[in-house]
Amino acid sequence: MAKDVYESPLSARYADKEMKYLFSPDMKFRTWRRLWIALAEAEQELGLPITDEQIAELKVHADDINYEVAQEREKIVRHDVMSHVYAYGQQCPNAAGIIHLGATSCYVGDNTDIIVMTEALRLVRDKLVSVLRVLAHFAGEYKDLPTLAFTHFQPAQPTTVGKRATLWMQDLLMDLEDVEYQLSKAKLLGSKGTTGTQASFLELFEGDHEKCRQLDKKIAEKMGYDACFPVSGQTYSRKLDSQMLNVLSGIAQSAAKFSNDIRLLQHLKEVEEPFEKGQIGSSAMAYKRNPMRSERIASLARYVMADALNPALTMATQWFERTLDDSANKRISVPEAFLAVDGILNLYRNVADGLVVYPKVIEQRLRRELPFMATENIMMDAVKRGGNRQELHERIRVHSMAAARVVKEEGGENDLLSRIAGDPIFGVTLEELEAVLEPSKYVGRAPRQTEDFLNEVVAPVLERYRDVAEEAVEINV
Repeated sequence: MAKDVYESPLSARYADKEMKYLFSPDMKFRTWRRLWIALAEAEQELGLPITDEQIAELKVHADDINYEVAQEREKIVRHDVMSHVYAYGQQCPNAAGIIHLGATSCYVGDNTDIIVMTEALRLVRDKLVSVLRVLAHFAGEYKDLPTLAFTHFQPAQPTTVGKRATLWMQDLLMDLEDVEYQLSKAKLLGSKGTTGTQASFLELFEGDHEKCRQLDKKIAEKMGYDACFPVSGQTYSRKLDSQMLNVLSGIAQSAAKFSNDIRLLQHLKEVEEPFEKGQIGSSAMAYKRNPMRSERIASLARYVMADALNPALTMATQWFERTLDDSANKRISVPEAFLAVDGILNLYRNVADGLVVYPKVIEQRLRRELPFMATENIMMDAVKRGGNRQELHERIRVHSMAAARVVKEEGGENDLLSRIAGDPIFGVTLEELEAVLEPSKYVGRAPRQTEDFLNEVVAPVLERYRDVAEEAVEINV
């Protein structure tokens, strides 16, 4: 790797080789040649004078791209597509005259962009499934472990560690639905010509409109797609780029939410992200274990969410059938969004797969707050024994305020139960009160909700994607 030029950290540190290859020059130019072959085959099938020998020649050189020839040619003509048409023609002299026949640059450029984004989104889909698998295991393992739940990051009612994980999973399932929907409507630009009218092809096919329609259909089928956009200008609508990055932004939002929860839990010392044996948390404070991976998720997610504005603004400012103010922007914004999400999902799976849970710390914090949460039950039991609800409510309010004052102002332990036990209006002993404070009694339906969610919602999705391979994830920390 050259040390004297800038290299994107998304490529150098975060994304996997599969995603990086999809946005590589090699993937791009090989796809161009596949599209030129598909165009030639379709035109031949529709009656144009293209021979089997010419198509065979194109196929022989589909992958051995003569980059040096294309680069030298581009210095002269200043046009990347025509430079590669020339280079391909140098390797295929018999077919040189029919390469790119009737097409405009967007035939290879835009169709390739769609193919690359679609393949990249399939990779994202598979990684989402992998994260869901890991979280499903975690949720099942800890579905019964009571933990303090928070609203406004203030102690609320208890939940379970597993139930909390289902919230993360539900977000990802919503993202997966968006990914699946976006993939379900994938279609190519086809070959529409300079302003989308197919005028050049109408000329080639001597006014035969049906052959122009069939051309798009055949190209789509040869490239593995069901259809092309029915109408376009010179380009496919840049709305597609915006939709793609909105899906990626949604994944980034879900991942950021998870990472923030983990960072807060690590501060509470209840749950930690994985920490390597030799890992250093701080250069100055050797005892620290910083949630570096979760912080990186949050950092990359913020970039993706902001990046999603790029294609939105590009889409909104396109003029009529074509302007070129999209090109430089989309060359950066689209690949980097996919590479960033690839890195985010790698980190997400790594963190989720190695979460360390500390049940004793979780129980200690829960028991510290549980007396306040048990007051409704304590009051109802006293009413059953003949007490007056209004009087009991007032006494509990007074005792709760006093106990809270001890905790907050004096740094003492929560003595609410002792205060209630010492108040004859309740008629209950401290031992009886402590017996009430079994955490599992206060988690409601959390364990059952978790079971139902895993069995009824998650399991069918994982079964549908059972062929998605489990692959090791290597993280650059």
